Amino acid sequence: MPLGLQVLKKIEEIIREEMNTIGVEVLMSSLAPIDNWVQSKRFDSVDVLMKTTPANEKAKAKHNAEYVLSPTHEDMVTPMMREFNRSYKDFPFAVYQIQTKFRNEPRAKSGLLRCREFRMKDLYSFHTSEEDLKKFYEVSKDVYWRVFDRIGFDRKDTFIALASGGDFTKEYSHEFQTVCDAGEDILFRVPSTGLVFNREVTPSKAPTMDQIGEEMMPLEEVEGAGIIGVEEVAKHVGITPEQTTKTLLFSNEKDEIIAAAVRGGYDMDEEKLRKVSGSVSLRLASAEIVEKVTGAKVGYAGLLNLPKEVKIFMDESMQGRRNFEMGANKTNYHSINVNFGRDLPEPEKFYDIKIAKKGDLYPETGEVYEVYKAAEIGNIFPLNTKFSHAFNYYYTDETGKENPVYMGCYGIGPSRILGVLVEKFADEKGLIWPESVAPFAVHLISIKQDEKAEVLYKELQEKGIDVFYDDRDVSAGQKFADADLFGIPYRLVVSSKTGERIEWKKRTDTTSELLEKTEVLHRLKK
Repeated sequence: MPLGLQVLKKIEEIIREEMNTIGVEVLMSSLAPIDNWVQSKRFDSVDVLMKTTPANEKAKAKHNAEYVLSPTHEDMVTPMMREFNRSYKDFPFAVYQIQTKFRNEPRAKSGLLRCREFRMKDLYSFHTSEEDLKKFYEVSKDVYWRVFDRIGFDRKDTFIALASGGDFTKEYSHEFQTVCDAGEDILFRVPSTGLVFNREVTPSKAPTMDQIGEEMMPLEEVEGAGIIGVEEVAKHVGITPEQTTKTLLFSNEKDEIIAAAVRGGYDMDEEKLRKVSGSVSLRLASAEIVEKVTGAKVGYAGLLNLPKEVKIFMDESMQGRRNFEMGANKTNYHSINVNFGRDLPEPEKFYDIKIAKKGDLYPETGEVYEVYKAAEIGNIFPLNTKFSHAFNYYYTDETGKENPVYMGCYGIGPSRILGVLVEKFADEKGLIWPESVAPFAVHLISIKQDEKAEVLYKELQEKGIDVFYDDRDVSAGQKFADADLFGIPYRLVVSSKTGERIEWKKRTDTTSELLEKTEVLHRLKK
């Protein structure tokens, strides 16, 4: 709507001004040829991909083509730039756009935080070497900070978080995250260094569970038909959840079977497991494979007496335990009082293959993480040569030799930022816009003093101050409530009570002041 659109335009203009310092603006089509996505081998793998088709038979008769509705533009920008910049003299360079994207998200969240249609600024950089890409990558961080500083995000609770590099790079990507209760991400921060991780990549050490002095109890099998949840199992066999064990079976691209186990209370991090197991890809083993390997139905798998060809990985949270539980590899049964050395060989190495949770420690220093809920407002990603190889984009060096182009991508969601600002700064009365992106600078209210207010309205406009003027014939209470709801930074009131002066109130203040017009103009100019 009009006020929200004003905010969006101001956010985008700030982004545009800063991006112009490192890139050139372009505008690509939202409709992408399917062939491009097939060539990059992403058409069948990107799980949010949407496409267009003719809606009915009449439309189909006119034109039967289908297109990808672009969720991102690597598959478009790479072959496009290949046509123009092929010599080493053309590098480095970067192009960006601010445009509408489409993603088949499973559900919408918090208005604008996660949508199927949204605005995005996506910048792509092109380089002759990985070293040059890394230099530009660091420059982009500074530019991003300028954007977020100008919009109104405080660096005290806005962080650069390390995140997964996906299949593009072995290194981390970086997310700009701001603390927000409505956010979808969990951040783990190291207090002494300020290093921040997204939960998906957080290196984690579980709080110590030292039971070494306990006497070993006899190994037993306990029947528990249908009891497979951690809390249920713990209650059923009379132990704490930390004494239970969660075991999952996976198969990889080589059809190897991998058994992975974590202490009760933790979930498995498949990406961590993929890396430590040396796998390219992992998938949960089918029910048929689980039964073939363990002899039991799904839910009763454990590490006892598995076939030798099964590769076993245990999380470090399992260290230091005695008399713990795990599936008995027998349908409806759990083994209790399992002990390393006697019942189960203790591995030469334990791994970090769990999803971190509150209370965990940073392995390098032993510090307990600070944990925050946060919303992502931007990300930067080293693509390296994935797309240049896919689209045969090579540059010619000084000797005439062809070499692959290195790429990076850098995203900011303007419409998402609008939603984050609402969630982060609103109070019980309504919105609170930062001054730099507020739809107007001033909310002017007339209470039966329209002639006086009109004069002030025109004077403010003449001085270049954006004014939202409420001259409706409604009660003062409704006007004040709407002023709080709209969240414009400053409220000015002209009424019989104010006389020749003007009531001044900042949206975030609880009290107002009566000021002379000259002082009002001075403050607004300042």
